[in-house]
Amino acid sequence: MGTVIDSHFLALTAIVTIGYQFVFFVVTALLKFDKVTDFAGSTNFVILAVLTLVLKGTWHFRQVVLTAFVVMWGLRLGLFLLMRILQWGEDRRFDEMRGNLGKLAIFWIFQAVWVWTVSLPVTIVNASDRDPSLQAVDITGWIMWAVGFTIEATADQQKLSFKNFPGNRGKWCNVGLWKFSRHPNYFGEIFLWWGIFVAATPVFYGGEWLVVFGPVFLTLLLLFVSGIPMLEVWLLYCLFLPFILTYGKATVGVLGNLIMLCVCRIQQIGNLAIWLTTGCIKKLLALSFRYHRLYMETCLHGSKHSFCLSFPSTVRIFQWRGQSEQAENNRVDQL
Repeated sequence: MGTVIDSHFLALTAIVTIGYQFVFFVVTALLKFDKVTDFAGSTNFVILAVLTLVLKGTWHFRQVVLTAFVVMWGLRLGLFLLMRILQWGEDRRFDEMRGNLGKLAIFWIFQAVWVWTVSLPVTIVNASDRDPSLQAVDITGWIMWAVGFTIEATADQQKLSFKNFPGNRGKWCNVGLWKFSRHPNYFGEIFLWWGIFVAATPVFYGGEWLVVFGPVFLTLLLLFVSGIPMLEVWLLYCLFLPFILTYGKATVGVLGNLIMLCVCRIQQIGNLAIWLTTGCIKKLLALSFRYHRLYMETCLHGSKHSFCLSFPSTVRIFQWRGQSEQAENNRVDQL
């Protein structure tokens, strides 16, 4: 169907995104109804992917596959988040925004930027006339998307089931995938969008490679801005002690998941080693002091009893001392 506004659909997708998010912003601001926020963000991805595919009208196989990926991800996530918030009835992120129009507007502007930026790889693919044959990077990207999608969907369902159990109210989810990562859902989302980017690379030419900013932006956003930091702060203040002693030492965050695809999380292992080494040294010092005190008491008071201590050498020393004193006493009695 040709070009609309610009050949890469960048202006068109920006206008559609701003308009779509503005409608939901008005609803949220006027009705104080913030239950459709995540639904608005997720479905916006679907609209942009389908719109650019239809408007271009070339229907290349790569375009159809990547669009289908975005549609499946967006609908699954949007419906899941909508049903969850309707069930839970509140969203803590908006506690300080509901009465502040400025903060609320900033949030919606940021969400519009998020949607438009992360959608860039699919937008460029759907707008392109190039259709190179399938390559290894296509298959690699599809596998990455499938793995990320499965991890995110599984983690979301596991956490929902955990939170719905009355006995887990106020607790941090530590079942299933959450045993190994504090944020497997975010890891899945980051991984699947990098998969889409990888699968889109055969089409890119020249400045189109700048769309790598999409997955980079998503990664930085979830790691350092709106995703993990908000949850980690809540975790730090609500579950600080048990988190540090148990869960925090046994799991890794999203960045750790990415690194552990190649190597172990060296920093965490180092911290754990230091923590364990410090604890062992303290225990050894305490035991050494205790054994030394018992030995000195035995020497000073001439105890006739052997002490059942942990170190074999110490046991032998006290057993020998007790046996020697017993033999001496027997000899005196015989005299």
